[in-house]
Amino acid sequence: MKLDSKIPDGPLAEKWYKHKFNLKLVNPANKRKYDIIVVGTGLAGASAAASLAELGYNVKAFCFQDSPRRAHSIAAQGGINAAKNYQNDGDSVFRLFYDTIKGGDFRAREANVYRLAEVSVNIIDQCVAQGVPFAREYGGLLSNRSFGGSQVSRTFYAAGQTGQQLLLGAYSALSRQVATGKVQMFTRTEMLDVVIIDGKARGIVTRNLVTGKIESHAAHAVLLCTGGYGNVFYLSTNAMGSNVTAAWRAHKKGAFFGNPCFTQIHPTCIPVSGDHQSKLTLMSESLRNDGRVWVPKDSNDKRKAQDIPEEDRDYFLERKYPSFGNLVPRDIASRSAKEVCDQGRGVGASGLAVYLDFADAIKRDGRKKIEERYGNLFDMYQQITGENPYETPMRIYPAVHYTMGGLWVDYNLMTTVPGLYALGEANFSDHGANRLGASALMQGLADGYFVIPYTIGDYLAGMPPTKISTDHPEFKKAEEDVKNQINKILSINGNKTVDQFHKEMGKIMWDYCGMARNAEGLKFAKKRMQEIREEFWSNVKVTGTNEELNITLEKALRVADFLELGELMIDDAAHREESCGGHFREEYQTPEGEAERNDEKFAYVAAWEYKGANQPEVLHKEELLFENVKLTKRSYK
Repeated sequence: MKLDSKIPDGPLAEKWYKHKFNLKLVNPANKRKYDIIVVGTGLAGASAAASLAELGYNVKAFCFQDSPRRAHSIAAQGGINAAKNYQNDGDSVFRLFYDTIKGGDFRAREANVYRLAEVSVNIIDQCVAQGVPFAREYGGLLSNRSFGGSQVSRTFYAAGQTGQQLLLGAYSALSRQVATGKVQMFTRTEMLDVVIIDGKARGIVTRNLVTGKIESHAAHAVLLCTGGYGNVFYLSTNAMGSNVTAAWRAHKKGAFFGNPCFTQIHPTCIPVSGDHQSKLTLMSESLRNDGRVWVPKDSNDKRKAQDIPEEDRDYFLERKYPSFGNLVPRDIASRSAKEVCDQGRGVGASGLAVYLDFADAIKRDGRKKIEERYGNLFDMYQQITGENPYETPMRIYPAVHYTMGGLWVDYNLMTTVPGLYALGEANFSDHGANRLGASALMQGLADGYFVIPYTIGDYLAGMPPTKISTDHPEFKKAEEDVKNQINKILSINGNKTVDQFHKEMGKIMWDYCGMARNAEGLKFAKKRMQEIREEFWSNVKVTGTNEELNITLEKALRVADFLELGELMIDDAAHREESCGGHFREEYQTPEGEAERNDEKFAYVAAWEYKGANQPEVLHKEELLFENVKLTKRSYK
């Protein structure tokens, strides 16, 4: 199969504008004849469902939480990027485009990234109109802060809870459509399969998480807005329910998976404190605006942070990257923190932490100003660690946070399965090998509010509005497959818990396919993952039944998918013999220890095709063309 990205012809700045004009339209009176399924109700899903219903389509929206308000989008703290140039500091749509391409280490499509930068300005207007309480300057203008990978201030924020406030805006729009009857909302419902009829996505099979009932839902198109797969590592900053199941089941039905090994490690997370943990906590990247990152110069220096004088401190990011300092991109900051800890200069009981120090900022701006900017984040840190960050530096260490990989989509956000779309973090399209901070919220809302409402019409306009019955044999077959898997997993009655398998798998993934990778380690990891998967299907213990609320069963089904995904991530990392962004192969680095790309061989999107159980997946390549930026060595020095 030849991948067709459907990128429009013409100058970069005109592609989206002209493409919108050339897309087919659906008559307003006909829109009410079409049904659309939206799986996931975070920023991408809620904005898409609300926008499509507003246009007149009939929408069914699904989430496994008890309310769309509990989607993981609420956990995004720091802000959302937009090329408004309110600071008059040299920002522009093209600069945001360039910063994103460069930040992703030149492994993203130019056309998609430029469109993202272009519609970013509309997102802010939309959210302000919804009442999102963005921070404002004294005169009433919207305020901006800086984020990693940029030398301008373009990040709009609502204290340290930007994601929550943006989601409330999207949720209000969604709720309005629920009230009008244009959106049917299904909470506590998880998608377990996508139904393909005549080569097109025509519905999904779900499980009611309270009663266990297996049901089918038919539609003319299906949108997956189900987030990323960071929990394959077990410990991550993701909500514990975040999973890959919807995307993975779609992958097994024909949707190619793009760049699965491109995962993001966030540099400012509260360090692991013990084996008891099942989740890690993010400290917003916005803190690096005022916090300075350092470790002792001497690995034997065990004094308290306050007792170590300036001359004995190594502000290593400021030393290595003077142009960007503490605001280098996340992949670079994370690897630098790992490097000093590997040298034995890490702090805290584990030695796997560095300091994030606000003493200079408090001295410069006063404690009250720092409280205004980061008060809720400081409170959260103190509640978790018992330490007061106003008086002693925070301790931080990198952790899994986001996944740039996801289902392959074309310019219209359609996967390789006609009628099946992927939005937000569920797709691969906009961030290359490393996402810049404050760009996840931007992409989710761009896809939901400003892209899919245009592009889905082009597909539906060529499709008769004839409805399909869930009595169709393909729905019955999909239901039966889901029931068989559930019965199989319940019948094993082994000796190891689901969490034991998940934790064991996560450690393998973190140790060998995490911040640093090499050929030998990946080969070992592949073998171990196969062994863990084999043992899982013979020795996992899942108590209870399907006909009830059964959280252990939910976890087991998700971990089964993670085990398969993990192997594909390892294969992808092994085949990509270069270092780029968050994919750092130790064999491919510069003398200074920076990532060394191989543009001649690997300037492409790796799109993997599922070929059946226990069969190797087939690699397809979408070559990346750079006509508006020059492929250069990424430098933040």
